[in-house]
Amino acid sequence: MATHNHFICSVVPPYLLSALAESEHNSEDIRQSARHSLNFSKNYASKRQRVFAELTVPRGVRGAAAPHRHQGIIPDALLKHIAESDDVDEETRNNAKRDLEHIVGVQAKYQESQGIASEKNTLTAFSASASAPAKPKTAYRAVYDAHNSQNESRLPGTVVRVEGQKAVSDQVANQVSALSFLNQAYDNAGNVLSFYLDIFNWKSIDNKNMSVISSVHFGKFYENAFWDPEIAQMVYGDGHDFLGNFTNAVDVIGHELTHAVTEHTSPLDYTGQSGALNEHVSDTFGIMVKQRVQNEKADAADWLIGEECLMPGVKGVALRSMKAPGTAYNDPRFGKDPQPDNFKDYEVTDEDNGGVHLYSGIPNKAFYLSSIAFGGYSWEKAGKIWWETLQSGQIPPKSTFIQFADATVDKAEELFGDDAAAIVRKAWNDVGVVRKTFA
Repeated sequence: MATHNHFICSVVPPYLLSALAESEHNSEDIRQSARHSLNFSKNYASKRQRVFAELTVPRGVRGAAAPHRHQGIIPDALLKHIAESDDVDEETRNNAKRDLEHIVGVQAKYQESQGIASEKNTLTAFSASASAPAKPKTAYRAVYDAHNSQNESRLPGTVVRVEGQKAVSDQVANQVSALSFLNQAYDNAGNVLSFYLDIFNWKSIDNKNMSVISSVHFGKFYENAFWDPEIAQMVYGDGHDFLGNFTNAVDVIGHELTHAVTEHTSPLDYTGQSGALNEHVSDTFGIMVKQRVQNEKADAADWLIGEECLMPGVKGVALRSMKAPGTAYNDPRFGKDPQPDNFKDYEVTDEDNGGVHLYSGIPNKAFYLSSIAFGGYSWEKAGKIWWETLQSGQIPPKSTFIQFADATVDKAEELFGDDAAAIVRKAWNDVGVVRKTFA
């Protein structure tokens, strides 16, 4: 009986790590490092699948587990740290004090309604499912140092930089690379938040100004970065000989944080075609963040995901190409990019949660083709269509490619008319996602 290999969502796909671990072209040290990263992913076997399954269970279904949610309440310790920091400007301190007081007030009301005696100065955060969750007016960022521990119970680690603080100095971290990781994680999380707010008026990743917590220096030579849905934070490894530089890749950070956005818009089951669409949505918004930071119109962009993540000497240009899936890399040490670019090559598989990373290239190319046909910046028309589709309530949890395609075509017509709908339909047809007709 075939077994399923489930993985927490991470920027480096499991098939690439497997290739690194199995290739005889690599030294045993490299293969062991890849196996280490791959085994860690396996230890997180069902996290993302479980979270999205919980999110998509219809309300009121008997026996359904309550969703495991950590979002919605800014950690009080983080707010207290910001409110008392001399390194933060006065406006940021005042905002943090205001939101901290709000949390305390809401908690007091909640405790009163539950008949719980409130102790003085108690600041313990409670579930976001409480009757009156706090709604801060500011999205807070904080970056922590995991000190190369791979023990999740120790996350997030030691706080190094919080919202409003200037870039960390040598007094905090002595190594140039460490400084870069910490500040890049902070700055690029800000770029992602700015994109969602400025382009789609979406506040942070839950539309309620949820804090964005990041931990860098996770594990020893850990060759990946991921959004952990259960502890609601970003986690970055330092990488090794072939893969790394994750904090400097704004598209990678955009990709991972978009998984959290998807939780709050159209949760897609993380398996099979719906799982590939889940990955596709993250690539789509990750690439738009990158293009905005670089001020690139669709026809001038490279459409590469994670180009900073391949270390010097690797025969390749990125982790994935949305313009030409299957061409991102070809190196004997970890093989050739296996992504197909057309639905005719889709095959049911038990690997990688049903090929969620493998087959995301098909809808990725459809978005690329749509953006090029529309012209201008990718987020002006194609991006708006995809975003409004996610907001429409028309995407089922187990959406197929054709269902998602139909929804984007309908939204294109609604927003921009028949010609736009024809552009989007042609893009999907060109990648083999074609609506069947019956004579």
